[in-house]
Amino acid sequence: MKELNINLTVAALTLGLAFSIGALAEGLSKESYKLGKDAISAEYKAAKGACASMSGNYKDVCLAQAEGKKKVGLAELEASYQPTAKNHYEARIAKAEADYALAKEECDVKTDDAKDACLKEAKAVETAAKADAKAAMK
Repeated sequence: MKELNINLTVAALTLGLAFSIGALAEGLSKESYKLGKDAISAEYKAAKGACASMSGNYKDVCLAQAEGKKKVGLAELEASYQPTAKNHYEARIAKAEADYALAKEECDVKTDDAKDACLKEAKAVETAAKADAKAAMK
């Protein structure tokens, strides 16, 4: 467990360094981009491994969080590497979709009308976030 914490710390520091370097330059260097991708991959594997001991909906929520962080991290990394309007838009869309996927899993524990209301609200939040991303791109 201690080794996992050290690996996560190293991955977080590497990713933080990659993003801080990107803030100083127009975009990330290829090396920083690769380090960022490696850090995101390592963080995803560690998070997915932590989910393995869970079961039921807790595991589903945990996996949705891990997958969402990976997708958002990669999209944001791409936006830092090649800072175009399209890549920033894609990062916002990835965030909206990850939030929706997580909300759907969290709604699964509810029943009947409460579940339906939860899913409708999650979909409305996703739709609004996507509309905001589209508006920001224009």
